[in-house]
Amino acid sequence: MRRTAVLGSAGTLMAGTLIAGAIAAPVASADSRHGGTSEARGARIAAERAAKEGIDWADCPAGWGIPKPIQCGWVTVPLDYARPGGKQIKLAVDRIGSTGTPAERQGALLYNPGGPGGSGLRFPTRVTNRNPVWANTAKVYDFVGFDPRGVGRSAPISCADPQEFVKAPKADPVPDGEADKRAQRKLAAEYAEGCAERSGRMLPHMTTPNTARDLDVIRAALGERKLNFLGVSYGTYIGAVYATLFPGHVRRMVVDSVVNPSREKIWYEANLDQDVAFQTRWNDWKAWVARNDAAFALGDTPEKVERQWQRLRAAAKKAPLGGVVGPAELIGFFQSAPYYDSSWAPVARIWGAYAAGDPQPLIDAAAPDLSDTAGNAASENGNAVYTAVECADAKWPTSWKKWDRDNTRLHRNHPFMTWANAWLNLPCATWPAQQRTPVDVTSGKGLPGVLIVQSARDAATPYEGAVELHQRLKGSRLITEKDAGSHGVTGLVNPCVNQRVDAYLIGGTLDGRDVTCEPHATPKP
Repeated sequence: MRRTAVLGSAGTLMAGTLIAGAIAAPVASADSRHGGTSEARGARIAAERAAKEGIDWADCPAGWGIPKPIQCGWVTVPLDYARPGGKQIKLAVDRIGSTGTPAERQGALLYNPGGPGGSGLRFPTRVTNRNPVWANTAKVYDFVGFDPRGVGRSAPISCADPQEFVKAPKADPVPDGEADKRAQRKLAAEYAEGCAERSGRMLPHMTTPNTARDLDVIRAALGERKLNFLGVSYGTYIGAVYATLFPGHVRRMVVDSVVNPSREKIWYEANLDQDVAFQTRWNDWKAWVARNDAAFALGDTPEKVERQWQRLRAAAKKAPLGGVVGPAELIGFFQSAPYYDSSWAPVARIWGAYAAGDPQPLIDAAAPDLSDTAGNAASENGNAVYTAVECADAKWPTSWKKWDRDNTRLHRNHPFMTWANAWLNLPCATWPAQQRTPVDVTSGKGLPGVLIVQSARDAATPYEGAVELHQRLKGSRLITEKDAGSHGVTGLVNPCVNQRVDAYLIGGTLDGRDVTCEPHATPKP
């Protein structure tokens, strides 16, 4: 799940169009039990059509920044699966061929990095960049990325002018009183109205079940009888919903850093749980900064580091740093430390420079770049998709009293992200499009064992979500990276995890029981 705008050798590619016969997998989908018979029928029709059409692969457009020999193409899907003959949208896909021999190849591995709102088109660059963690898997799979509906190149949606969206500085997320809350409520309602004005036709169809159906159409267009899938963060929820709607279409599925799939958690309660987990990981980072005070000089106890943080926030609130970095921008920058261990040292170094009298590195890192029109458009699009999907997937509370009560209570002991998170999601309280009932994630007939990977102290997707999904998917296995909290475990160097992911994706091997791994290496200052 995303918060404020944060998101080997090359093998030989098969030329031309993949032509397939009736590729729709032989086992009937469970979509009729989870989302209506009309959508299930529409998904079958779209998949059969895509299987016949295939994908016309070609060099990626120059402006996409995707290097050769990666190739790009398009897959056509219905905007509304209940009307498969109605308006169609095109989804951008890309791929790089497996690096091993033809005999070793096992098909395509599709990827989603999360969000909602994340683009998967960079996935094949794990091969061109010779990422050693994925070298073994790349020998047997084509790596396939895609932009989900509404994202990037795939019928992108928008809720605001990108330049206005990123303009700094924004108001302090932590309200001083009722006037601040009224101002934030007004902004949230205006944002929801902007989504309707700019992207109204898309909004009712920006749901996770529709993205799961799109995934099945892409599978068919690739000529794959069954799906191999790697989903990270929100991508785990796409995988969980796919496994429910199309259990017999799954071949291998790895889900990493898991969204809690309980209907009661999607999405309001999940975000409240996230506030608690972010505070926990923020506290972990402060303790690490204190232990490395010789390097950063921010305080030799977590309490002293916290006082430094409060002084920094107060200074930015009184006068935005460099005229552009206020408390909201600070949270946007500092939240990367609870998210990813790889950010621990860089964020601490930049903060340490500020404390030592040099504010420019912090200003450069936290301020938006108003000259980066492409980057700002991508940031606005990502936020629009995040909002649209979460608001459409489930019915949100409409009572401001409930939002106020819940977030005021949480903020007392978990102040780092609570109010920032609340304002990010508040457009869902006045959402101008249909809000649905979440899918009841379950194991359907034919679902093979799914591999679940999770760090125990993840901030963005708390550990309880992995446990919940594990209980719901029979035959799944859970790998826990204990005493660790980086979001996205499969991309880190940890042989205990890496070897099991390889064994599963390459050989279909799951351990006989759940596994607890030692943490990956702690960052060094």
